[in-house]
Amino acid sequence: MPPRRQRPRESPALVAFGRQMRRLREAKDIKQETIAHLTKVSGPQVSRIENGKKRATRSFVIAVDDYLEAGGSLISLWEDLNKDGHPVPIWFDWPQIEADAAMLVCWQHSVIPGLAQTPAYALALLRGNQEAADARISRQAILSTDKDSNPPIVALLLDEHVLHNPVGTPETMREQLEHLLELSLLPNVTVQVVLSRGEHEGVLGAFVVATMEDRSEIAYIETAIRGITTDNPADLSSLARTLFELRSRALSQEMSRELIRKVIEQRWT
Repeated sequence: MPPRRQRPRESPALVAFGRQMRRLREAKDIKQETIAHLTKVSGPQVSRIENGKKRATRSFVIAVDDYLEAGGSLISLWEDLNKDGHPVPIWFDWPQIEADAAMLVCWQHSVIPGLAQTPAYALALLRGNQEAADARISRQAILSTDKDSNPPIVALLLDEHVLHNPVGTPETMREQLEHLLELSLLPNVTVQVVLSRGEHEGVLGAFVVATMEDRSEIAYIETAIRGITTDNPADLSSLARTLFELRSRALSQEMSRELIRKVIEQRWT
């Protein structure tokens, strides 16, 4: 049985922001419920932000800074924590976002997504780095559908090329595609294949869009150097357009299963 889904650990940047927000709010003798009503989020969500257990969106921070008459100090702190010389802000640590998401939509054009990889496939991709492979596989605990878990809805969109792209041995590939079929049977997982025909924006790169419980979105975008995370509205809008196009080209889940079975038989058996 898969292990229970683990909640993300606190991020130092989230804790720092939350404490400052609490200090400013309490100095004005304003209750969390008031902030919740102002920002149209739930009281528990405000509490989680102040306790460093949830990230705040920029729109939330702007509204709170204005209401608390903070003179832009809260916004400045939010911006400092987002840049501070780090290409990947520490409070956008992707495994934390991934573990806390209500929905994950993933597009991959070259390899099987990490959440769907088998140990052998991951180890081959990571060139024998067992520690890194184990860490990647451990993230799959969020897919658990046992009674004690709260799994996200996961949609995996794969380019047809991924099914044919050799990683490791033929046995590794066969096991991997069979595992993909098994995952597609989970009630919270959808696997769809996008046929490798014609041009579309998806060829520019792989990415994942996480939708959080408050319906805010954060994206993880792969690059040749490192993965980057963003909640910039312009970035999210661009990715939404790409996903719209990809989904219009994707086979249905059942047709995708049939294609995967066919590739297993003809290519990897």
